[in-house]
Amino acid sequence: MSAETINKDILRGGQFLVKETQCEDVFTPEDFSEEQQMMKEAVKEFNDREIIPHKPRFEAKDYALTEECMRKAGELGFLGVSVPEAYGGLDMGFVSTMLVCDYISSGTGSFSTAFGAHTGIGTMPITLYGTEEQKKKYVPKLATGEWFGAYCLTEPGAGSDANSGKTTATLSEDGKSYKINGQKMWISNAGFCSLMIVFARIEDDKNITGFIVENDASNGITMGEEEHKLGIRASSTRQVFFNDTVVPVENMLAGRGEGFKIAMNALNVGRIKLAAACLDSQRRILSTAVNYANERKQFKTPIADFGAIKVKLAEMATSAYVGESASYRAAKNIEDRIAIRQAEGNTHQEAELKGVEEYAIECSILKVAVSEDVQNAADEGIQIFGGMGFSEETPMEAAWRDARIARIYEGTNEINRMLCVGMLVKKAMKGHLDLLGPATAVANELMGVPSFDKPDYSELFAEEKDLIKKLKKIFLMVAGSAAQKYGAELEQHQQLLIAAADILIEIYMAESAILRTEKNVKRFGKESQSVQIAMSKLYLYHSVDIIEEKGKESIISFAEGDEQKMMLMGLKRFTKYVNYPDIVDLRNEIAEKVKAENGYCF
Repeated sequence: MSAETINKDILRGGQFLVKETQCEDVFTPEDFSEEQQMMKEAVKEFNDREIIPHKPRFEAKDYALTEECMRKAGELGFLGVSVPEAYGGLDMGFVSTMLVCDYISSGTGSFSTAFGAHTGIGTMPITLYGTEEQKKKYVPKLATGEWFGAYCLTEPGAGSDANSGKTTATLSEDGKSYKINGQKMWISNAGFCSLMIVFARIEDDKNITGFIVENDASNGITMGEEEHKLGIRASSTRQVFFNDTVVPVENMLAGRGEGFKIAMNALNVGRIKLAAACLDSQRRILSTAVNYANERKQFKTPIADFGAIKVKLAEMATSAYVGESASYRAAKNIEDRIAIRQAEGNTHQEAELKGVEEYAIECSILKVAVSEDVQNAADEGIQIFGGMGFSEETPMEAAWRDARIARIYEGTNEINRMLCVGMLVKKAMKGHLDLLGPATAVANELMGVPSFDKPDYSELFAEEKDLIKKLKKIFLMVAGSAAQKYGAELEQHQQLLIAAADILIEIYMAESAILRTEKNVKRFGKESQSVQIAMSKLYLYHSVDIIEEKGKESIISFAEGDEQKMMLMGLKRFTKYVNYPDIVDLRNEIAEKVKAENGYCF
């Protein structure tokens, strides 16, 4: 595929907000290739055989079992899916790496964490920033599971402020090595890793530097005891102490002072992969809940037949469907952008880095949305099980505990909310994205007389797609006016940024579901997609409510007088349905489908 062809088909990062996407141009799970379907089945089979039957052992903190399962995953090639063939990997595309992460992660959060830490932040920094010598030496061992990787960034005083770490790296007198001294905490895989990506500061450098450090106890490396955590109990998590740990100069990763850049780009990939890691968990939580609700009888009736339970089943199914729609849409955009870069002559490293960086906004959106949806699903799962849900005898309480870390990993959801709006504004300021033109057009529209013509909404999703356009206007109205008022100080108004981010998130997620369903209606017929249509409409209905609330909160916080009045009127105009969907009917249709299929079936 030529760079020109791909360029025509995909939007750049953040452009979904200002340009209309055609359903034919989005990738959906129904577009998986035969090879991807085979990989999906292989991963599911591994999860069903090696992980799920041993859930009690994981919950009992069997760290050795986690390591054993990681070795088996390595033998089957699952640890090297994204690694180039030259370094012992399968060299599969970004969508395939998402797919493996998706279906391998739902058995237990303990294994999911070990897998994600190793394949992502443990291996990826070397494949993307390492020298040829570093890649040849270390990556084949990591790709096959001979060695395992860990990532040492967080320190007791440096959490979200990753660049403020106190660990030091001091060059030896002969200039051949560095001595690393310091303390790292919350290090996943620490108990069984062979290699660590360690971040330290050289002298008074503004930014930290990355190093590849082999785990050798005789080289001044000691470990704290295993942390006892709310969830992910069999994931090895320890403090790591470095005391005059000698690291050869050739083990510096990228250049001096480039560690912060490595950390930030690793987090971009980590965020979208974390979204993928929550998807099959949602499917399994729903399927387990439906199975129980079909069997559990109260008042001589299966509880799945009660309206109060149907609400939960419908909402859980909808969140799972929307999450996978948005995640695979973004994954394919990244894969295509990588292909564009390679067609333009970029190396594998440059293409992958820039391809993911392009969609950093979408990565943050997905991380927030899907991590919160999986927590909600587990919470409702407990509720459907009732008192049994609170017991360790049933799987829901473990799912709930494991899900909780996802809102903290890869930058907290609060950080990611502020990031996605901040990155969007920065893209606009750099000229990579025209926000000013569309925002000005919305401001002019608010000053004009609204049209009272009755639109033709006879086509499927005609009103929903029109609403999506209006919801985008709300974001432009709020963000444009706020940026104009506060300028560079906008980032100090965190509550405003978070409210604006919620508007942005809802737009992307709702649009992704509608585009997926529209594409599949055209391919498979409307009748086969009736429940998917219901889920897309249900999600949008909730999005409109959230956006109206967050829009109002935002406008009142920074606008006053006539400006405030005009913007609130615009908000009302842009969130108004002509034909309100019957939410009760939509939920009933979705719930009846998952009841009949006894699980997630989309």
